[in-house]
Amino acid sequence: MSKLKSICVYCGHKEGDSPIYVNSAEKLGRDIADKDIKLIYGGGALGLMGRVASTARDNGADVFGVIPEFLVEVEGILEGTDHRIVKNMHERKMIMFEQADAICTMPGGIGTLEEIIEILSWARLDLHRKPIVLLNLENFWSPLVELIDHIIERGFAAPELRKDLILVDRAEDVIPAAQKALDDLSCDAEESEEFEERI
Repeated sequence: MSKLKSICVYCGHKEGDSPIYVNSAEKLGRDIADKDIKLIYGGGALGLMGRVASTARDNGADVFGVIPEFLVEVEGILEGTDHRIVKNMHERKMIMFEQADAICTMPGGIGTLEEIIEILSWARLDLHRKPIVLLNLENFWSPLVELIDHIIERGFAAPELRKDLILVDRAEDVIPAAQKALDDLSCDAEESEEFEERI
């Protein structure tokens, strides 16, 4: 079985309109630290991004932020964390992806939406098999899930697209869900190797 060593968290640079978003970001940050998992995130100090990262940092987690030059003055850089300043958004997203064993998407804005869509697209193109956990707090992402179901129903995507998403409703379920998905992938790989050896 593969231990979850790092997780990339996509989330907003704002805090949203409900306390559950901030509380859940802080809960996720604590869980990441408690499980000795490295947090990979967008590098900013504001909003849910800043909350999950600062909480993970304050509880002893290794935190790695990636932020493009033009956002440094806008979002700031969280002190006491390892970070890398890059030239553009494409470089930022690629580094975050490469550094992570799994992906978690919390509520966020259009940038967060773009990130989850891109990572799903990469999965459908067989570019990765990393677990993709969608933290659906108060049904925040339910319209997206309904849209994905609609796309599948209308014949523009395979049913596997829906299976690529692991939906959870609570922050405390994120790490167990990601770890279980990694375990399942490890078992599938082992079974595949055994089958290849038999033939």
